[in-house]
Amino acid sequence: MKFITAALCLASASALAAPKKGKAPVARGSPGAEAWANAGPSEALPFATAPATLDGSMLGDVGFDPFGFSTVPVGPWFKGVGSERMGELADLTWYREAELIHGRIAQLAVVGFIAPGLFGTIPGNDWTGVDAYSYTNPVEAFFKVPGEALLQIFLFMTFLEFRRINIISEEGSNYQAGDLRIGQGDGRWNPFGLSYSQEDYAEKQLQELKHCRLAMVGIFGLWAQAVASGESVMDQLGASFTAPEYYAKAGYFLPEGI
Repeated sequence: MKFITAALCLASASALAAPKKGKAPVARGSPGAEAWANAGPSEALPFATAPATLDGSMLGDVGFDPFGFSTVPVGPWFKGVGSERMGELADLTWYREAELIHGRIAQLAVVGFIAPGLFGTIPGNDWTGVDAYSYTNPVEAFFKVPGEALLQIFLFMTFLEFRRINIISEEGSNYQAGDLRIGQGDGRWNPFGLSYSQEDYAEKQLQELKHCRLAMVGIFGLWAQAVASGESVMDQLGASFTAPEYYAKAGYFLPEGI
């Protein structure tokens, strides 16, 4: 009994004793929390704030990140794919890479939605079908063209993707987002002989980025309208400039002088 009482007293004294001096652990927040804690005004959304990761140093950065994608570390996506690290992109560089690649595809898609109705389609044959390529609505045409034609597109896209990954692997941390080694510069394919100054080149890069962003929004609208109406873009535009049937019956009903 005496032993138990002494043990309890010793434990109580230890609990009340002053703690030993030392460095207290410092609580550190996540990178995302720190980025939002140091957020600043957004140029794109004046009523909102932009995380500190968007400091305006990257071309085309206007502080538009309402969902905080730039605050999430993406990591080395190609690590472990091969025997060695196949290249690693910084967080914002990777997001810019995705933005440019998706934007370029969207620009091609916008042309594909408009061109058939504006310039016409290519003829078919007995093997593919005479009307295989005569559909001007891209959504409908996707299910009408031969599978071999879609396979060609898929294989070409695969080639470009492997080439892009190979460039990222070779350049490593020096890789510039969207660089396919096309255009001006040493060792690049430059069929048009482009030779811009540094300022003009930066302006062209910004123009491409803006066109990419516009095309990504535009292709969604074109696709949604094509699915909803079942008609091509040019058919819908042509109908908008045509007087409806009831106009001929009702006559000119607006007041004179208008």
